[in-house]
Amino acid sequence: MRTRAYLGIDTSNYTTSAALFEPASGRMTGVRRLLQVREGSVGLKQSDAVFAHVKNLPELLVQAMEQAGNPVLAGVGVSVRPRDIEGSYMPCFLAGRLAACSAAQGAGVPMFSFSHQAGHIAAALFASGRLEWRKKPFLAFHVSGGTTECLLVEPDREGKLPFSIRRVAGSLDLKAGQAIDRVGVMLGLGFPAGPELDLLAQGCEKEIKVSPAMKGADCCLSGVENQCRRMLDTGAPPEEIAKYCICSIEAAVAGMTEAALEEYGPLPLLYSGGVMSNSRIQRNLGQKYGGVFVPAAYSSDNACGIAVLAALEAGEVLGGLAQL
Repeated sequence: MRTRAYLGIDTSNYTTSAALFEPASGRMTGVRRLLQVREGSVGLKQSDAVFAHVKNLPELLVQAMEQAGNPVLAGVGVSVRPRDIEGSYMPCFLAGRLAACSAAQGAGVPMFSFSHQAGHIAAALFASGRLEWRKKPFLAFHVSGGTTECLLVEPDREGKLPFSIRRVAGSLDLKAGQAIDRVGVMLGLGFPAGPELDLLAQGCEKEIKVSPAMKGADCCLSGVENQCRRMLDTGAPPEEIAKYCICSIEAAVAGMTEAALEEYGPLPLLYSGGVMSNSRIQRNLGQKYGGVFVPAAYSSDNACGIAVLAALEAGEVLGGLAQL
């Protein structure tokens, strides 16, 4: 007998991904492909991202279905915007929406639309075994190349989503992932530079102390790139520059955490996004605040959370998940 599953599709600016979630067993099957970025570049044009997603999606959807054992589709979820705020829009999500509409119509099942950010939070809750958190308030950090924010997540009183999301702190300029990638490219590393910069920084034994540039609960990160450039120009070793960059981002996230806890009290903390998989940041913030850090596979862009949200929106009882 074929199982029932919910298909999730996410087409961010740097990753094409698809996932199949079986609510009865809790089994998740996810596939993804990073978009190709020209060597030496620190970004990707939206037109190029859309074209890449259109090429990637057919193969990835077939791959996901085959790996999941060709289940019966019960519904399709898709990310259609970056965040759940008015005016949030990026063309790259149009490719995913087109594929989701086609899949849902072809299978005769409902389609559910969510934000990319909501998908990140759901994937983080699923991977960390904390899906029950959606029933109470908690603080979620989404720290990546496109977003550096602290979010107050609460049960949605209108019932439109499994939860509502409100920004309470964030970067006022450069995003953490952008700072890491720009410094990494500055040092001759590949793009995206996170894992390589992490490894490079581990070779620096010098103690580095930084004070975050804070404006209330918000942080400013553009100065990190500028200081790293000055260090490079004055002959500082690459390992020291890499460590300074990571320490600066760690200090900024710590500053936002302190401000949020002071404002909203001792709420549970969830840290997700590609930047939060950095080994130093995880170790130090984990020791200081005891937050939950999401495994790297579910912390960077993926469609797993979108598939889970589709099942929740459809009213499924997630019987395969022990925490529920």
